[in-house]
Amino acid sequence: MTQPTERAGRATRTPRSPLTREGIIEAAMRVADDGGLAAVSMRNVGRALGAEAMSLYHHVAGKEELLDLLADAAFEEIPLLEIGTPWRRAMTERADAMRAVLTRHPWALGLLESRSNPGQAVMRHHDRVLGVLRTDGFPLTLAAHAYSALDAYIYGFVLTELSLPFTADAGPEEFAEGLELPVAEYPHLAEMLEQMVVGHDYDFGDEFGYGLELLLDQLELRLAAARA
Repeated sequence: MTQPTERAGRATRTPRSPLTREGIIEAAMRVADDGGLAAVSMRNVGRALGAEAMSLYHHVAGKEELLDLLADAAFEEIPLLEIGTPWRRAMTERADAMRAVLTRHPWALGLLESRSNPGQAVMRHHDRVLGVLRTDGFPLTLAAHAYSALDAYIYGFVLTELSLPFTADAGPEEFAEGLELPVAEYPHLAEMLEQMVVGHDYDFGDEFGYGLELLLDQLELRLAAARA
């Protein structure tokens, strides 16, 4: 039997794809998804691509630019709002989309608003949100307040949601049962757990829509007052 030659073995290997800026960003997102922002380095991203870290510098200046690109890539996943969309519907759709992106990429929570050199996707997103509010009658100051309040709510809720001590195997009901709260010491908390969680199909994520409606209701009142 003829043994395969070393040269023949090499010939069957799939050649590595050339590095591109887009490929580097995609690899960096995978690294961040797996290990968080602390894992993002030129070395780790190069390893994910099967390349030396030094070869990445032909496409990205360094880690700081890579983080800028990551923030921009995350904003690219949030659909850009259309000017002329009724503001309340637009803000609801944006909130849901942002929550989905932040849940999919938890590392983005501490990155999206932290970059001193924001990219085009970041700037387009911010400009379009303000544009939708202003086009639908928001005075500039109220539009700025609305943007700030909505972002604080979205980021804060997702941070809480991702930090909850629940797992797929042990949800809020199992957690509540494990607390064994003394009713005499914590009467109001025990009441809530008994009437809303234990024996009920409680999902903390459902609170997102309710809280968002409260915030939008107040903005609607403020907008009506401004118009008057």
